[in-house]
Amino acid sequence: MNKNFFDAIKERRSIYAISKESPISDEKIVKIVEEVVKHVPSAFNSQTTRTVILLGESHNKLWDITMEALRKVVPEKDFSSTEEKINSFKAGHGTVLFFEDFAVVESLQKQFELYKDNFPVWALQTSGMMQFSVWTAFATEGIGASLQHYTELIDEQVKKEFNIPNNWKMISQMPFGKIVKAAGEKTFNPIEDMVKVLR
Repeated sequence: MNKNFFDAIKERRSIYAISKESPISDEKIVKIVEEVVKHVPSAFNSQTTRTVILLGESHNKLWDITMEALRKVVPEKDFSSTEEKINSFKAGHGTVLFFEDFAVVESLQKQFELYKDNFPVWALQTSGMMQFSVWTAFATEGIGASLQHYTELIDEQVKKEFNIPNNWKMISQMPFGKIVKAAGEKTFNPIEDMVKVLR
């Protein structure tokens, strides 16, 4: 990972067309996630983020669970596009699940009463940084990924299937794999509407 930082940010895109192959080894994938989880900052150094890397049949099982959950809530006449989308995620090499450990959050709320309302917000900010960092690191290695949010539909069954503690709150799912088709051109709002410089 010796690319320019801004080049890496530009390369991080939502990639939906992915395959079972990976341009790097599973060991390197795990190492990337471990390094990000270790070094991304968190409020009070609370280190609340938890990740689960699903590969092989575990990855397939996640998207089978998601498909069946959606089948219960999406009308049958509209299901074909949903099925296509979920199959595109299942077609990938793996998925990273992002969680926040709310046992740690609640402990901090008790220790620091003055900031108790802020700790859940700070945990979500940490999670956002974590997701962005893994996603960007994957992009520098030629791995395509996207960020999904089927949490409410699948949280309970995923925890049961993969033996995940109840105090871990699922935030998102990141399917990834070899890029089959690049993202389209990205459009931008005027930068002066988004960045103000005051002197």
